[in-house]
Amino acid sequence: MPEKRTEAVPRKTQAVQQEAEPQPRSVRVVLMALMITMLLAMLDNMIVGPAMPTIVGDLGGMEHLSWVVTAYTLATAASTPIWGKLGDMYGRKGSFLTAIVIFLVGSALSGMAQSMGQLIGFRGIQGLGAGGLMVGVMAIIGDLVPPRDRGKYMGMMTGVMAVAMIGGPLVGGSITDHFGWRWAFYINLPLGAVALAMVTSVLHLPKKKAQGRIDYLGAALLTVGISALVLVTTWGGSEYAWGSAVIMELIGIGVASLIGFLFVQKKAAEPILPLHIFHNRNFTLMAVIGFITGFVMFGAMLFLPLFQQSVQGASATNSGLLLLPMLLSMMAVSMVAGRVTTSTGKYRLFPIAGTVLMVTGFYLLAQMDTGTSRLTSGLYMAVLGAGMGFLMQITMLVAQNSVEMKDMGVASSSATLFRTLGSSFGVAIMGALFNNRVHDVMAERAGKLGGKVTETSAQLDAEHLKMLPAAIRDAYQHAVSAGTHSAFLLGAAISVVALIASFFVKEVPLRGSGPADKPAGDADKLAGNADGDSARAAGRTTVAEPV
Repeated sequence: MPEKRTEAVPRKTQAVQQEAEPQPRSVRVVLMALMITMLLAMLDNMIVGPAMPTIVGDLGGMEHLSWVVTAYTLATAASTPIWGKLGDMYGRKGSFLTAIVIFLVGSALSGMAQSMGQLIGFRGIQGLGAGGLMVGVMAIIGDLVPPRDRGKYMGMMTGVMAVAMIGGPLVGGSITDHFGWRWAFYINLPLGAVALAMVTSVLHLPKKKAQGRIDYLGAALLTVGISALVLVTTWGGSEYAWGSAVIMELIGIGVASLIGFLFVQKKAAEPILPLHIFHNRNFTLMAVIGFITGFVMFGAMLFLPLFQQSVQGASATNSGLLLLPMLLSMMAVSMVAGRVTTSTGKYRLFPIAGTVLMVTGFYLLAQMDTGTSRLTSGLYMAVLGAGMGFLMQITMLVAQNSVEMKDMGVASSSATLFRTLGSSFGVAIMGALFNNRVHDVMAERAGKLGGKVTETSAQLDAEHLKMLPAAIRDAYQHAVSAGTHSAFLLGAAISVVALIASFFVKEVPLRGSGPADKPAGDADKLAGNADGDSARAAGRTTVAEPV
């Protein structure tokens, strides 16, 4: 291997190169460890969901069951931006390893819980770690891989996400049936240990020493604000009426905390969320598109299985398989889009194509009724999945390309946070619309008896549906069809906002290497293992043109 000529390179540039250049032989191992960690982050709730009835049967506490999920979601959302900032200030590797350890400790404690209260508390600990997993994965990829090459690797991460969504419920059900619900948490330990060992041994990034202090006040205000908003979307329309005092108080607390947070960020030496990153037009547009993608994606994942089970008579056992057309389409398109981005360096077309397909997919899904076949609904889902495939990782890629390297963590955490908040609002708002429509149609078609059937919940599983009289069952199927029609029409309307935003995205050249620059293997491109690559790596410290 020829000796690198660094005598003419400024010391500051050399430091940047060292940060951007891992050892070539370790690159693939690092990426494998990142994929395992991403799998941990995505699998957890998917695996735990099927175990919930068994958990209640063992620990009791049915009235607190929702908190098993809520505690995890709250901790994850609130800690996400903080993990991103810690990585920027003190080094990516240390914060990432800490997040993995906290997640594994929370998993072990959750598996050992002896009461519902303990399980809820331990799930909160697990969620704190989970907040740093997704952010750490994306930020480390941002450190190691130039944006020009990053698309195909982020496409691989979308594939991991799809595998988790499809296999999670199946794995969770099998583990619970054969080994007990505690192993739904213990399964994280061997996977996490492998990822921990691989990252510790092969990931070499320089340690950082922050010049300022952690913005504790900003972190506290942001945590309170995010927690209040997540609780509003979780409790609104279910635990409490939307106009109840509790929900209004939470909205007031959330808004006041976030306004206070914005004032604090303007004066903080090391703000948790530097507001200057929003001065870049592309970053702000990606935040909007990411929020809307999360809003509609998780709404679709909630109501599509429900429609297929209630209206088309599909089995609830293989609920993950019901989403195969959408998830496979999403995975395939994401990988192709990533490869094309790496080959051409162009990406502006993808947000436009993705939002067009997303609007089209939701409009088609809104046309489904009690006579729609599974083949037809599968084709509609494939259209929607293709749209999401264009958007899932391109939004992260463009967001990272729009900031300086020193803000890579907060850019990654912000993009993740906006998508998470979008999913919370989407499930809540689309769920409220769906439930109201189901109640109205049941009352119209089945009178008082229909109202009694759905007064507890607008969602009935297949087993309970079989027990209903034929007339009530027919009314319920029409009600679910009407409810999904309204929810998916809302999804189409919200997606139009993302479509409009996508036309304002500016084609800023992706920094870094690519096939057009140098025909090298993956490891060489990632490592910047030549003088030309070193120069390109140094070029990644510049910020994309703000508008």
